[in-house]
Amino acid sequence: METDERRHAAEQTVRALVQRSHGGPEDLALVTDRRRPAPGPGEYLVRVGAAGVNFADVMQSRGTYGGGPRAPYVAGFEAAGEIVGAGPGIEDPLPPGTHVVGTGPGAFAQYMTMSAAGVLPVPSGWSDAEALGLVLNWATALAALKPLGELEAGETVLVHAAAGGVGQAAVRLARHYGARVIATASPDKHDTVRALGADEVLDGARPGLAEEITRLTGGVDLVLESVGRATFEASLSVTRPFTGRVVVFGAASGDACLSTHDLVFTHRVQLKGLHIGALATAAPSLHRSLLAELTALIAQGVYPPGTPRVHPLAEGPAVLRRLEAGRTRGKHALDPWR
Repeated sequence: METDERRHAAEQTVRALVQRSHGGPEDLALVTDRRRPAPGPGEYLVRVGAAGVNFADVMQSRGTYGGGPRAPYVAGFEAAGEIVGAGPGIEDPLPPGTHVVGTGPGAFAQYMTMSAAGVLPVPSGWSDAEALGLVLNWATALAALKPLGELEAGETVLVHAAAGGVGQAAVRLARHYGARVIATASPDKHDTVRALGADEVLDGARPGLAEEITRLTGGVDLVLESVGRATFEASLSVTRPFTGRVVVFGAASGDACLSTHDLVFTHRVQLKGLHIGALATAAPSLHRSLLAELTALIAQGVYPPGTPRVHPLAEGPAVLRRLEAGRTRGKHALDPWR
C-alpha cells in the first residue's frame, strides 16, 4: 500500500524549470516535485515532448515582458506533445494520443496545459521538436509579412535578426511571396541566412547601416523590426515615406522611442505593432486564417520540418543566457524527459 501511495504521488509531480525571481536566467532552477497541472475548461493536458525556447522567455525571466507571469512560476510557454487529458467545454475535442503544438503556461515541464482553441495537430510524419515554431515563430513571421505588412510580390523587405526563429521563417516566406530580402545578422551567421535565400545580408551592428541599405535598395517597402533600440532609427530611415510599413514585434536590444513630431516631420511611415498571442485573442478569425495558410504552406513544401537544437531540461538556464547574449542561431528547444 505504501509503495502504491508513493507511486501515485510520483505520478502527480513533474520535473520543471521554475523561475524563482526576476533576476534573469540565473534564477531559473530545476525542480523534481512540482505538482502536475490539471486542465481547466477549454484546455488540454499535454505530455510535453519538446518545449521551444524564445527571447520572450528571457524577457519574462527579467520581469520586462508585458503581462508576463510573476515569479515564482514554471517557465516556458511554447511546446509540442501528446494530449493525455482534457477539461470540459471543448468543441470537437481531439482524441487522447494526438500530438499537438501550441502555447500555454509552464512549458518547461513534463506536463502543461494548452488552450484547445490555439493548438494545431503536429503535421503527419513530424516529431514534436520539428513542429515547434508553427504557432509562434512562423505565425508571427506570416502575420508581419502579409495581413499587417501587406507584402506584395516585387517589393523589398528588411528582416532584422534574420538568423533567429522568426527571422529565418520571415526570410523563407518573403522569398516565397516574391519579395527581395535584405537581412541583418551578426557576421558569423551570414552563411545561415544566405542559405535561406536572402538577397543581401548585412551586419546589423555596422556603422552606417541605414546608408548602406538605402544605397542597395533606394528605400524598402516593409521592415520586420524585432531588435529595438539598436536598429529602430535605421529601420525608420530606410522605409519609403508614406507607403512604407514597419511592423514591430520585439525589442531585443531595448525599447526605442518615437514621437508624434517624428512621425509628422521626420519618419512618415506606417508603424504597426504585433504580438501573436494578443492577435489570436483580439482577432481570432484572422489568427485562424494564418494557421490555415501555414497548413497550406506545409502541404506545398514551403514550410519544412523544423531543425531545432534540443537540449536536456537542466541546460535551460544556459540556453537562455546564450540567447540573451545573441550567441544562438535558429530554434532551440528543451526535452523535459532528459
